[in-house]
Amino acid sequence: MPLSSHSRDRLDRIAHARQLVLQGDADASQAGVAPWISQSWQRCLSLGHQPDKAVGFDAISAQHMRRVQEASRPLVQAAQPVLAELARAIADIRYFAILTNAQGIVVDVHGPVDRQDRRADVIARVGIDLSEKAVGTTAISAALTELQPVWLHRGEHFFKDTSAYSCAGAPVFGPDGLCAGMLDLTGIETTERPALKHLVRRSARSIENSWLLSTAHALVLRLNWPGNQPGDDSDGLLTLDADGHIVGANPTARQMLSLSPSAQGQALHASDVFASSWESLFDAASRRGPAQELPLWSGLRLQTQALRPGQSAQATAPAAPMHAQRITPKPLKDVQTDMIREAVNQARGNVAEAARALGISRATVYRKLGTPRA
Repeated sequence: MPLSSHSRDRLDRIAHARQLVLQGDADASQAGVAPWISQSWQRCLSLGHQPDKAVGFDAISAQHMRRVQEASRPLVQAAQPVLAELARAIADIRYFAILTNAQGIVVDVHGPVDRQDRRADVIARVGIDLSEKAVGTTAISAALTELQPVWLHRGEHFFKDTSAYSCAGAPVFGPDGLCAGMLDLTGIETTERPALKHLVRRSARSIENSWLLSTAHALVLRLNWPGNQPGDDSDGLLTLDADGHIVGANPTARQMLSLSPSAQGQALHASDVFASSWESLFDAASRRGPAQELPLWSGLRLQTQALRPGQSAQATAPAAPMHAQRITPKPLKDVQTDMIREAVNQARGNVAEAARALGISRATVYRKLGTPRA
């Protein structure tokens, strides 16, 4: 397909930026490329790479690949249905999908790969190392480094051997909040399609949600801000065990609740996040009631829908609009005090036991209830 004048201008600007940055004559802002691209180029140079050097596209050893496949099984299983739909969406634009682990090793490939084209065949194989160290600047290495969706076109790749590719990439996070891999959409000498960055991010989000919901849990909380009814892939998702401990969350929920990635043996409890009784969440799921507003310890409120495993968000009744509920919410401090008082009553006055159930200190219990310490 002949290049339009806009496309030629774009490639010329990239070539000029490469010349300036790789020769050390200008920084990224002067050269007209994104800072993260020039930073990746500089890392490649520091590794001893040169743009004209041939790229081997080497596969890892069979023994290493067995370990990678075992560790990546939950990611690959969660991605399968998403990648099948994604392959249909991109079939007519000569792009294909690559899934890697967090080290840039290919663990799955979907879509119309032209195996007669060596440029496609060498990267679209399970076990190929597509990390920055191995193949330089790519959407794969950039997404894994920047931990955000990226678009990379032709000469923005470091090596000349990879300058035929146009790629959109997005990181994929596991239920523990850690980056587990990335999803890449690649075309070869095709029209530039930066809108694919949005598609790849949406697809990565679907993989994250599918993975989270496939893990063992007793309750799912679908979270959204008031005025936004929970029920689609844009929701924050939080999973709890039967005792109210948080066992997983998608990135949206972690941003809403300011949750850090999970540390081994340090699971948070729902009572660490919500300033209301965590048992009521299970009750709401059993009633299959509407979404409800719940206060957070931060003072914010979230629209929350509680679901048992297998329950559908669409099957529950919609929440009444805030203006139609005509309920004056209690001040947050009163909600907190009521919850603490209830926990102390359930513990038969045992403040230490109540504090453990709530996940707070005994000093906080005494302070909130305004009672002297025993």
